[in-house]
Amino acid sequence: MSLLDQLSRRECWEAFYEYKTSLACPKAFAKELRSFIDGAGYLPVCQRIAAGQAFPLPRKSIISKLDGKKKRTVYTYPAAENTVLKLLTWLLLRRYDGLFADNLYSFRPGRTAKDAVRALRAWPGVRGMWAYKADVSNYFNSIPVERLLPLLSHALADDPRLCGFLSALLSEPGALFGRETVTEPKGIMAGTPLSAFYANLYLCALDRHFAEKGVPYARYSDDIILFAPDKAGAEALAGEARAVLEAHGLALNPDKEEFFPPADGWVFLGFRCRGGVVDIAPASVKKIKAKMRRKARALMRWRDRNGFSGEKAAAAFIRVFNRKLLENPADNELSWKSWFFPLLTTPDSLRLIDRYAQDCLRFLISGKRTKSRYDVRYEDLKRLGYRSLVHEYYAFTERKEKE
Repeated sequence: MSLLDQLSRRECWEAFYEYKTSLACPKAFAKELRSFIDGAGYLPVCQRIAAGQAFPLPRKSIISKLDGKKKRTVYTYPAAENTVLKLLTWLLLRRYDGLFADNLYSFRPGRTAKDAVRALRAWPGVRGMWAYKADVSNYFNSIPVERLLPLLSHALADDPRLCGFLSALLSEPGALFGRETVTEPKGIMAGTPLSAFYANLYLCALDRHFAEKGVPYARYSDDIILFAPDKAGAEALAGEARAVLEAHGLALNPDKEEFFPPADGWVFLGFRCRGGVVDIAPASVKKIKAKMRRKARALMRWRDRNGFSGEKAAAAFIRVFNRKLLENPADNELSWKSWFFPLLTTPDSLRLIDRYAQDCLRFLISGKRTKSRYDVRYEDLKRLGYRSLVHEYYAFTERKEKE
């Protein structure tokens, strides 16, 4: 049976719903998915796929990253089609998981980014090795589709209907951009559900290359790290990685290539591992502080423009960052608590973030950067809903120890 046939089966949707709601799933997404399933919103899409009708064009969007200096192109399909593709991706990643090497950790059942860090830390002698970390430049949208299609055809040889459907989506040159239809190379279309499977598949050769050599190595989508006994060895392996990527029409982002001597530890997927200590990577701390700074300034302007109280602006700040740090920001995004807490062995970086968040809140309430802002007590912040990351981390670890 083709995976395409399973898309119209209610039991597949129920299994998908059970899986999604077993994770850190936002209530709004769970409610929408429940309504979509109960209303059989998938059936018209499945019927059009079965009839061979053209799939809607994806919509192209350009979103800003960080402070707007960097931009990223993403693609989305209409809501019903996008939800059907989510189920298809879920099925794909499970049926064809055997294609992937053990050193690949992205978008795989039973594997997480934290498993990658755990596996690397457990590698014998890794603490005394040099590390090399790299990031594939614009990976999703720069994959040459003409090189991916033969890999897809080989991987899905047992399901020609599915292969034909996916090949048609990948080969479609058009996308909606504003009110126009544009024709351009789109790669595997970052933002679409199926891009997760394609991202895993396209660099299988790189993963196998290092697995066969017995190199300590991990890949999570476009993030790569490997280890060698000395710097010369790490540089040699880095050259091998570049050669494989070049053969696949890809390149590394030179700004994100790093070599780490043993004494410095290493950084991967937002974690810093040094000696026996796991903390949040400095770059991740810097990013969240920058987001807090920008949000505080924006809320101060909002407060002054509308004549609101400082407490109202502070409460808005708290809602935003409680959601991002401790709750569930979006369907495709984990909170900091979900991502970091299970692996951290120290609250040091959390303490820095707490101090910075409290400083932003005191600024919003008092309107001052001077020492007088400390007239705003910690109890005042808690009353507005503030939750300390350090306290939440200790509560999390205590629960884990009791389980």
